[in-house]
Amino acid sequence: MNKRITLLALIALFAYSCKDKDKADEFTISPDAGSNYKSGESIALKIGYPAGTKVDSVVYLVDSTRVGAVKDSAAVNLKTDSLALGARVVTARIFQAGKSQDVTTNINLLAAKAPEELIYKVENVFPHDTTLYTEGLIYADNGFYESGGGYGVPMGGIPVDGPSKLVKTDLNTGKILQKQPIDDKIFAEGIVVIGDKIMQLTWKDKIGYVYDRKTLKPLSKFDNNVGVEGWGMTYDGTKIYMDDSTNRLWFLNKDTYQQTGFVDVYDDKGAVNELNELEYIDGKIYANVYGTNNIVVIDPKTGAVLQKADMTSLYPQASRNPEANVLNGIAYDKATGRIFVTGKKWDKLFQVKFYKK
Repeated sequence: MNKRITLLALIALFAYSCKDKDKADEFTISPDAGSNYKSGESIALKIGYPAGTKVDSVVYLVDSTRVGAVKDSAAVNLKTDSLALGARVVTARIFQAGKSQDVTTNINLLAAKAPEELIYKVENVFPHDTTLYTEGLIYADNGFYESGGGYGVPMGGIPVDGPSKLVKTDLNTGKILQKQPIDDKIFAEGIVVIGDKIMQLTWKDKIGYVYDRKTLKPLSKFDNNVGVEGWGMTYDGTKIYMDDSTNRLWFLNKDTYQQTGFVDVYDDKGAVNELNELEYIDGKIYANVYGTNNIVVIDPKTGAVLQKADMTSLYPQASRNPEANVLNGIAYDKATGRIFVTGKKWDKLFQVKFYKK
Protein backbone atom coordinates (compact mmCIF):
# COMPACT_ATOMS: atom_id res chain seq x y z
CA MET A 1 0.00 0.00 0.00
CA ASN A 2 2.82 2.38 0.93
CA LYS A 3 4.60 1.59 -2.35
CA ARG A 4 1.44 2.42 -4.28
CA ILE A 5 1.08 5.79 -2.50
CA THR A 6 4.72 6.62 -3.20
CA LEU A 7 4.32 5.74 -6.88
CA LEU A 8 1.19 7.90 -7.19
CA ALA A 9 3.02 10.78 -5.52
CA LEU A 10 5.92 10.48 -7.97
CA ILE A 11 3.53 10.44 -10.94
CA ALA A 12 1.78 13.54 -9.62
CA LEU A 13 5.11 15.32 -9.07
CA PHE A 14 6.27 14.42 -12.60
CA ALA A 15 2.97 15.69 -14.07
CA TYR A 16 3.31 18.96 -12.14
CA SER A 17 6.92 19.36 -13.31
CA CYS A 18 5.91 18.77 -16.93
CA LYS A 19 3.11 21.30 -16.57
CA ASP A 20 5.59 23.81 -15.14
CA LYS A 21 8.02 23.09 -17.98
CA ASP A 22 5.28 23.50 -20.57
CA LYS A 23 4.47 26.87 -19.05
CA ALA A 24 8.12 27.95 -19.31
CA ASP A 25 8.38 26.66 -22.87
CA GLU A 26 5.40 28.69 -24.06
CA PHE A 27 7.64 31.75 -24.38
CA THR A 28 10.02 32.29 -27.30
CA ILE A 29 12.47 35.08 -28.03
CA SER A 30 13.88 36.58 -31.17
CA PRO A 31 16.33 37.00 -32.78
CA ASP A 32 17.37 33.36 -33.10
CA ALA A 33 20.44 32.26 -31.19
CA GLY A 34 23.67 32.80 -33.10
CA SER A 35 22.32 35.51 -35.39
CA ASN A 36 24.98 37.83 -36.83
CA TYR A 37 24.64 41.60 -36.94
CA LYS A 38 27.00 44.44 -37.80
CA SER A 39 27.78 47.18 -35.34
CA GLY A 40 25.38 50.07 -35.79
CA GLU A 41 22.45 47.95 -36.92
CA SER A 42 19.22 48.13 -34.92
CA ILE A 43 17.96 44.78 -33.63
CA ALA A 44 14.33 44.07 -32.75
CA LEU A 45 14.12 42.18 -29.45
CA LYS A 46 10.76 40.49 -29.03
CA ILE A 47 9.09 37.64 -27.16
CA GLY A 48 6.33 35.41 -28.46
CA TYR A 49 3.66 33.48 -26.59
CA PRO A 50 0.29 31.80 -27.27
CA ALA A 51 -2.92 33.83 -27.51
CA GLY A 52 -4.58 34.19 -24.13
CA THR A 53 -1.31 34.32 -22.20
CA LYS A 54 -1.04 37.42 -20.05
CA VAL A 55 2.16 39.14 -18.95
CA ASP A 56 2.58 42.15 -16.71
CA SER A 57 5.83 43.41 -18.27
CA VAL A 58 8.99 42.32 -20.06
CA VAL A 59 12.44 43.72 -19.28
CA TYR A 60 15.21 43.18 -21.83
CA LEU A 61 18.84 42.89 -20.84
CA VAL A 62 22.08 42.57 -22.81
CA ASP A 63 24.84 40.95 -20.77
CA SER A 64 22.91 41.82 -17.57
CA THR A 65 22.51 45.49 -18.54
CA ARG A 66 18.91 46.69 -18.94
CA VAL A 67 18.22 48.03 -22.44
CA GLY A 68 14.44 48.43 -22.45
CA ALA A 69 11.03 47.32 -21.14
CA VAL A 70 7.50 46.86 -22.50
CA LYS A 71 4.09 45.87 -21.12
CA ASP A 72 3.35 43.23 -23.75
CA SER A 73 4.93 41.47 -26.72
CA ALA A 74 5.93 44.69 -28.47
CA ALA A 75 9.50 44.80 -29.75
CA VAL A 76 12.33 46.76 -28.16
CA ASN A 77 14.81 48.16 -30.67
CA LEU A 78 18.35 47.57 -29.53
CA LYS A 79 20.92 50.08 -30.77
CA THR A 80 24.27 48.34 -31.22
CA ASP A 81 26.67 51.18 -31.99
CA SER A 82 27.81 51.42 -28.37
CA LEU A 83 28.02 47.68 -27.71
CA ALA A 84 31.29 45.77 -27.63
CA LEU A 85 31.82 43.41 -30.54
CA GLY A 86 31.44 39.67 -30.17
CA ALA A 87 28.95 37.32 -28.54
CA ARG A 88 26.26 39.12 -26.52
CA VAL A 89 23.67 37.41 -24.36
CA VAL A 90 20.13 38.79 -24.68
CA THR A 91 17.64 38.08 -21.90
CA ALA A 92 13.91 38.75 -21.72
CA ARG A 93 12.77 38.82 -18.08
CA ILE A 94 9.05 38.15 -18.11
CA PHE A 95 6.89 39.17 -15.14
CA GLN A 96 3.55 37.44 -14.46
CA ALA A 97 1.47 37.61 -11.31
CA GLY A 98 4.35 38.66 -9.10
CA LYS A 99 6.75 36.05 -10.50
CA SER A 100 9.41 36.25 -13.19
CA GLN A 101 11.17 33.95 -15.58
CA ASP A 102 13.98 34.46 -18.09
CA VAL A 103 14.14 33.53 -21.74
CA THR A 104 17.54 33.97 -23.39
CA THR A 105 19.18 34.07 -26.80
CA ASN A 106 22.52 35.30 -28.11
CA ILE A 107 23.79 37.37 -31.01
CA ASN A 108 27.18 37.93 -32.60
CA LEU A 109 28.07 41.57 -33.20
CA LEU A 110 30.59 42.08 -36.01
CA ALA A 111 32.50 45.10 -37.27
CA ALA A 112 30.36 47.58 -39.20
CA LYS A 113 32.29 47.25 -42.45
CA ALA A 114 35.07 45.33 -44.15
CA PRO A 115 38.63 46.39 -43.27
CA GLU A 116 40.11 49.02 -45.55
CA GLU A 117 42.93 47.56 -47.63
CA LEU A 118 46.39 49.03 -47.10
CA ILE A 119 49.37 48.90 -49.38
CA TYR A 120 52.94 49.55 -48.34
CA LYS A 121 56.26 50.83 -49.60
CA VAL A 122 59.64 49.54 -48.42
CA GLU A 123 61.73 52.58 -47.45
CA ASN A 124 64.80 50.81 -46.10
CA VAL A 125 66.19 47.37 -45.30
CA PHE A 126 68.38 46.52 -42.29
CA PRO A 127 70.14 43.35 -41.10
CA HIS A 128 68.40 41.15 -38.52
CA ASP A 129 70.02 38.49 -36.37
CA THR A 130 68.87 35.04 -37.51
CA THR A 131 69.19 33.54 -34.02
CA LEU A 132 66.19 35.61 -32.93
CA TYR A 133 62.85 33.78 -33.13
CA THR A 134 61.04 37.10 -32.86
CA GLU A 135 58.24 37.24 -30.28
CA GLY A 136 58.50 40.90 -29.24
CA LEU A 137 60.06 43.85 -31.04
CA ILE A 138 60.34 47.43 -29.74
CA TYR A 139 62.21 50.42 -31.15
CA ALA A 140 63.78 52.46 -28.35
CA ASP A 141 67.10 53.96 -27.34
CA ASN A 142 68.32 54.18 -30.97
CA GLY A 143 67.91 50.46 -31.54
CA PHE A 144 65.65 47.53 -30.77
CA TYR A 145 64.74 45.55 -27.71
CA GLU A 146 63.76 42.10 -28.89
CA SER A 147 62.42 38.99 -27.22
CA GLY A 148 63.48 35.75 -28.86
CA GLY A 149 61.55 32.58 -28.10
CA GLY A 150 62.94 29.06 -27.85
CA TYR A 151 63.76 26.17 -25.55
CA GLY A 152 67.28 25.26 -24.51
CA VAL A 153 66.29 21.63 -23.90
CA PRO A 154 63.79 19.37 -25.73
CA MET A 155 60.25 20.23 -24.64
CA GLY A 156 57.14 18.39 -25.82
CA GLY A 157 58.48 17.61 -29.26
CA ILE A 158 59.50 21.21 -29.95
CA PRO A 159 63.08 21.32 -31.30
CA VAL A 160 65.83 22.87 -29.23
CA ASP A 161 66.09 26.39 -30.59
CA GLY A 162 67.07 28.46 -27.63
CA PRO A 163 67.38 29.30 -24.96
CA SER A 164 64.94 32.20 -25.04
CA LYS A 165 66.53 35.59 -24.60
CA LEU A 166 65.99 39.31 -24.24
CA VAL A 167 68.39 41.39 -26.33
CA LYS A 168 69.27 44.94 -27.32
CA THR A 169 70.33 45.28 -30.97
CA ASP A 170 71.78 47.94 -33.21
CA LEU A 171 69.47 49.16 -35.99
CA ASN A 172 72.08 49.60 -38.72
CA THR A 173 74.10 46.43 -38.19
CA GLY A 174 71.57 44.10 -36.55
CA LYS A 175 74.31 43.21 -34.07
CA ILE A 176 73.31 42.09 -30.58
CA LEU A 177 74.71 44.65 -28.12
CA GLN A 178 73.32 43.18 -24.90
CA LYS A 179 71.81 39.78 -24.14
CA GLN A 180 70.00 38.26 -21.19
CA PRO A 181 69.45 34.46 -21.56
CA ILE A 182 66.35 32.92 -19.99
CA ASP A 183 65.76 29.54 -18.33
CA ASP A 184 66.20 26.63 -20.79
CA LYS A 185 62.67 25.40 -20.03
CA ILE A 186 60.93 28.75 -20.53
CA PHE A 187 59.66 29.98 -23.91
CA ALA A 188 59.73 33.79 -23.94
CA GLU A 189 57.09 35.89 -25.70
CA GLY A 190 56.10 39.58 -26.05
CA ILE A 191 57.69 42.55 -24.30
CA VAL A 192 56.87 46.15 -23.37
CA VAL A 193 59.14 48.98 -22.26
CA ILE A 194 57.71 51.02 -19.38
CA GLY A 195 59.97 53.71 -17.97
CA ASP A 196 63.22 52.16 -16.83
CA LYS A 197 61.87 48.61 -16.96
CA ILE A 198 61.09 45.94 -19.55
CA MET A 199 58.27 43.46 -18.94
CA GLN A 200 58.24 40.11 -20.73
CA LEU A 201 55.60 37.39 -21.10
CA THR A 202 56.15 33.64 -21.31
CA TRP A 203 54.24 31.27 -23.59
CA LYS A 204 52.74 28.57 -21.35
CA ASP A 205 54.34 29.05 -17.96
CA LYS A 206 51.90 31.65 -16.59
CA ILE A 207 54.68 33.90 -15.35
CA GLY A 208 56.20 37.18 -16.48
CA TYR A 209 59.62 38.75 -15.99
CA VAL A 210 60.70 42.30 -15.24
CA TYR A 211 64.15 43.56 -16.27
CA ASP A 212 66.25 46.67 -15.84
CA ARG A 213 66.07 48.59 -19.11
CA LYS A 214 69.73 49.68 -19.11
CA THR A 215 71.40 46.43 -18.08
CA LEU A 216 68.73 43.81 -18.99
CA LYS A 217 69.34 42.26 -15.59
CA PRO A 218 66.29 40.46 -14.11
CA LEU A 219 64.57 42.41 -11.34
CA SER A 220 61.54 40.27 -10.51
CA LYS A 221 58.94 37.88 -11.83
CA PHE A 222 55.18 37.71 -11.34
CA ASP A 223 52.25 35.37 -11.83
CA ASN A 224 50.40 35.94 -15.09
CA ASN A 225 47.11 34.03 -15.19
CA VAL A 226 45.49 36.31 -17.76
CA GLY A 227 44.23 34.59 -20.90
CA VAL A 228 44.92 31.21 -22.46
CA GLU A 229 48.63 31.76 -23.09
CA GLY A 230 51.11 34.62 -23.20
CA TRP A 231 51.73 35.97 -26.73
CA GLY A 232 52.19 39.61 -27.73
CA MET A 233 52.09 42.95 -25.90
CA THR A 234 52.12 46.68 -26.51
CA TYR A 235 51.79 49.81 -24.38
CA ASP A 236 49.92 53.06 -25.03
CA GLY A 237 51.51 55.09 -22.23
CA THR A 238 48.67 54.30 -19.84
CA LYS A 239 47.90 50.60 -20.05
CA ILE A 240 49.34 47.39 -21.49
CA TYR A 241 47.54 45.41 -24.19
CA MET A 242 48.16 41.66 -24.26
CA ASP A 243 46.95 38.87 -26.54
CA ASP A 244 46.76 35.17 -25.74
CA SER A 245 46.37 33.14 -29.00
CA THR A 246 42.68 34.04 -29.40
CA ASN A 247 40.94 37.18 -30.71
CA ARG A 248 40.99 38.82 -27.29
CA LEU A 249 43.05 41.85 -26.30
CA TRP A 250 43.46 42.03 -22.54
CA PHE A 251 44.11 45.30 -20.70
CA LEU A 252 46.73 45.13 -17.95
CA ASN A 253 47.69 47.62 -15.27
CA LYS A 254 51.12 49.03 -16.11
CA ASP A 255 52.35 48.76 -12.52
CA THR A 256 50.79 45.55 -11.20
CA TYR A 257 50.32 43.68 -14.53
CA GLN A 258 46.86 42.65 -13.35
CA GLN A 259 43.88 42.48 -15.71
CA THR A 260 41.67 45.57 -15.89
CA GLY A 261 39.46 44.69 -18.87
CA PHE A 262 39.44 43.36 -22.41
CA VAL A 263 38.06 43.79 -25.90
CA ASP A 264 37.44 41.10 -28.53
CA VAL A 265 38.67 41.64 -32.09
CA TYR A 266 36.29 41.17 -35.03
CA ASP A 267 36.09 42.15 -38.66
CA ASP A 268 32.88 42.12 -40.70
CA LYS A 269 33.07 38.32 -41.13
CA GLY A 270 33.81 37.14 -37.61
CA ALA A 271 36.48 36.79 -34.94
CA VAL A 272 40.09 37.45 -35.95
CA ASN A 273 42.02 34.82 -34.01
CA GLU A 274 45.69 34.20 -33.28
CA LEU A 275 46.65 37.83 -32.87
CA ASN A 276 50.37 37.83 -32.17
CA GLU A 277 52.98 40.61 -31.97
CA LEU A 278 51.43 44.02 -31.27
CA GLU A 279 52.40 47.66 -31.71
CA TYR A 280 50.51 50.79 -30.62
CA ILE A 281 50.71 53.44 -33.39
CA ASP A 282 48.78 56.72 -33.37
CA GLY A 283 45.87 55.46 -31.30
CA LYS A 284 45.50 52.13 -33.11
CA ILE A 285 46.96 48.68 -32.54
CA TYR A 286 48.84 46.99 -35.38
CA ALA A 287 48.91 43.21 -35.02
CA ASN A 288 50.48 40.27 -36.81
CA VAL A 289 48.02 37.44 -37.41
CA TYR A 290 50.00 34.30 -36.63
CA GLY A 291 50.71 31.95 -39.52
CA THR A 292 49.67 34.52 -42.13
CA ASN A 293 51.30 37.42 -43.95
CA ASN A 294 48.62 39.79 -42.70
CA ILE A 295 48.91 42.81 -40.45
CA VAL A 296 45.62 44.15 -39.12
CA VAL A 297 44.93 47.59 -37.64
CA ILE A 298 42.56 47.47 -34.67
CA ASP A 299 40.49 50.09 -32.87
CA PRO A 300 41.46 49.34 -29.23
CA LYS A 301 38.20 50.83 -27.93
CA THR A 302 35.83 48.60 -29.91
CA GLY A 303 37.94 45.71 -31.17
CA ALA A 304 36.94 46.42 -34.79
CA VAL A 305 39.50 45.67 -37.49
CA LEU A 306 39.74 48.94 -39.38
CA GLN A 307 42.45 48.15 -41.91
CA LYS A 308 44.39 45.19 -43.24
CA ALA A 309 47.69 44.84 -45.12
CA ASP A 310 48.76 41.73 -47.03
CA MET A 311 52.56 41.58 -46.64
CA THR A 312 53.12 38.47 -48.80
CA SER A 313 55.32 40.26 -51.32
CA LEU A 314 57.49 41.89 -48.62
CA TYR A 315 59.85 38.93 -48.32
CA PRO A 316 58.54 35.95 -50.33
CA GLN A 317 59.09 32.53 -48.85
CA ALA A 318 61.31 31.41 -51.73
CA SER A 319 63.61 34.41 -51.23
CA ARG A 320 64.07 34.12 -47.49
CA ASN A 321 67.10 32.75 -45.72
CA PRO A 322 66.82 29.00 -44.96
CA GLU A 323 66.12 29.46 -41.23
CA ALA A 324 63.38 32.04 -41.73
CA ASN A 325 59.94 31.36 -40.28
CA VAL A 326 56.72 33.42 -40.31
CA LEU A 327 56.24 37.18 -40.41
CA ASN A 328 56.19 38.47 -36.83
CA GLY A 329 57.42 41.72 -35.35
CA ILE A 330 56.23 45.33 -35.65
CA ALA A 331 58.05 48.30 -34.12
CA TYR A 332 57.38 52.05 -34.22
CA ASP A 333 59.74 55.01 -33.91
CA LYS A 334 57.34 57.68 -32.69
CA ALA A 335 59.84 60.51 -33.12
CA THR A 336 60.24 59.95 -36.87
CA GLY A 337 57.10 57.98 -37.70
CA ARG A 338 59.14 55.03 -38.98
CA ILE A 339 57.54 51.58 -38.88
CA PHE A 340 59.67 48.42 -38.89
CA VAL A 341 58.62 44.82 -39.55
CA THR A 342 60.47 41.52 -39.53
CA GLY A 343 59.92 37.81 -38.99
CA LYS A 344 61.07 34.92 -36.87
CA LYS A 345 64.75 34.25 -37.63
CA TRP A 346 64.68 36.50 -40.68
CA ASP A 347 67.98 37.94 -41.85
CA LYS A 348 66.26 41.20 -42.80
CA LEU A 349 64.27 43.90 -41.03
CA PHE A 350 62.21 46.25 -43.21
CA GLN A 351 61.28 49.88 -42.73
CA VAL A 352 57.87 50.31 -44.38
CA LYS A 353 55.23 52.96 -44.90
CA PHE A 354 51.53 52.11 -45.19
CA TYR A 355 49.11 53.83 -47.56
CA LYS A 356 45.40 53.56 -48.25
CA LYS A 357 44.80 51.60 -51.42
